[in-house]
Amino acid sequence: MEIWKPAVELSRGEAFIAKRCQGRRVFVFLRELRHQIFDEEMQQKLHAAYTKVERGQDRVPPAQLGLAMLLQAALRVPDHEVVELTVMDKRWQMVLGCMGAEEPLFSQGTFFNFRQRMIEHRLDQALFDKTVQLAREVGGFSATHLRAAFDASPLWGAGRVEDTFNLIGRAAMQVVRSVAQRLGKPVEKVALEAGIPVLTATSIKAGLDIDWDDPKARTVALGKLLGQVQALGRFLEREFSKEISQPPLAEQWALVQKLIAQDTEPDPEDGGGRKVTQGVAKDRRISVSDPDMRHGRKSKKRRIDGYKRHVAVQLDTPGIICAVAVTPANQPERVAADDLLRQCGSISELYIDRGYLGDEAIEQRREHGTEVFCKPFPLHNGGRFTKADFELNLEFGTIRCPQGVTVAAHPGSVAHFPADGCARCPQRDLCTRAAPERGRSITLHPQERFLVQLRQRARSPEGRTTLRKRIAVEHRLAAIHNRQGDRARYRGLRKNLFDLRRYAALNNLSVVDQLRRAA
Repeated sequence: MEIWKPAVELSRGEAFIAKRCQGRRVFVFLRELRHQIFDEEMQQKLHAAYTKVERGQDRVPPAQLGLAMLLQAALRVPDHEVVELTVMDKRWQMVLGCMGAEEPLFSQGTFFNFRQRMIEHRLDQALFDKTVQLAREVGGFSATHLRAAFDASPLWGAGRVEDTFNLIGRAAMQVVRSVAQRLGKPVEKVALEAGIPVLTATSIKAGLDIDWDDPKARTVALGKLLGQVQALGRFLEREFSKEISQPPLAEQWALVQKLIAQDTEPDPEDGGGRKVTQGVAKDRRISVSDPDMRHGRKSKKRRIDGYKRHVAVQLDTPGIICAVAVTPANQPERVAADDLLRQCGSISELYIDRGYLGDEAIEQRREHGTEVFCKPFPLHNGGRFTKADFELNLEFGTIRCPQGVTVAAHPGSVAHFPADGCARCPQRDLCTRAAPERGRSITLHPQERFLVQLRQRARSPEGRTTLRKRIAVEHRLAAIHNRQGDRARYRGLRKNLFDLRRYAALNNLSVVDQLRRAA
């Protein structure tokens, strides 16, 4: 497989097409930058993802598939449409270097396999890094001592979010389908033989046929469903004693057991029976089709079913995304901080959202000289005195209340004021709701010294002006949202990381285009 060497200068026909693409600059800058994006070094990395036999065949250059992959994200079209556009749209042909083609440049299978290779060999990371490097070269900024900002936004999962009954039922259906395929029988017939007829209905709940507004009926229905799942288990042990310990049956049956364990608990009112678990289990799986989706929250009122996408923006040349990450929605923002910092490299100033506070990697960077800027956590106490009303002296390890009482206080501990003193205090009602036999207590964070510094900065106009520099990352997140939308294209954490990386790559190439035109 030879290195693809596309023309650099636009032909007369391409110049005509480019002139009519002003409303779709993506076609123009991908055409003008393709030889820099997919230079020889990048193409060698792409070729390395193929076996020696595959390299020797007459195949589509991977660089062309990479360009098609970027165009797919920019225009948000499905795989089969990508194939057709290579022959039906002159703008696509201009970018891919196949002007006048009368047959599709590649098949849908070829395009799908290329994406799998990108993911398997981390070539999406290499492509994203290439766009960051190109932006640094065109923008003229250094790769060291960056000023960066982090932020995150929700990404709703593509998998179906289901309740306990449908989760267990759909997982059991996967098992029955695998068994039916092995036996060469219809799914419905196998379900009846296995003792789980609920799967033959139009839906799990229709098969259980109860009044879903009646809590007692729900418990009865759960018992019925679990009884049929147990019958399925006995059928598997009897008829598939060897296969049940091998894939795919092993993984599918294990999933059924996991879902039952996470969503049900023993019912004390029904000896030996089970009921739907009250509350949400930690790290609860919410979808059969997407194992990585989780319930999470962006705020107390806003729930997320899926993921969080994280971006890091370089502030010296606004608009350049230098790092990305995707995490399950139930994980706090700080979980992604280490990965983002590793991708960014050396950082002199870091602007973050409060959700990233407390991460060890950020604390280590701060201890080694990186300045961290963040809005402090708000201090609320129902209209009573807050921690800010107390005089904290970390040098001497003391804290003094508004009435002048001083006690010992150290980061990572709780400072307790004497109960008898608080009981006699004339401002007790303005300070605490503690029981009469208890005094006011103040909890100090392990990084309390840093939090005090953040609160002091936020009180000054200069400090608030500095904090507003983080708005650049919010603008980039908005741009990513406009391109990618708020719902994931793929199922699974890794595929959605691939998708975010190519949208970030498109963002960087768009900024490169703006810098080139402004020069």
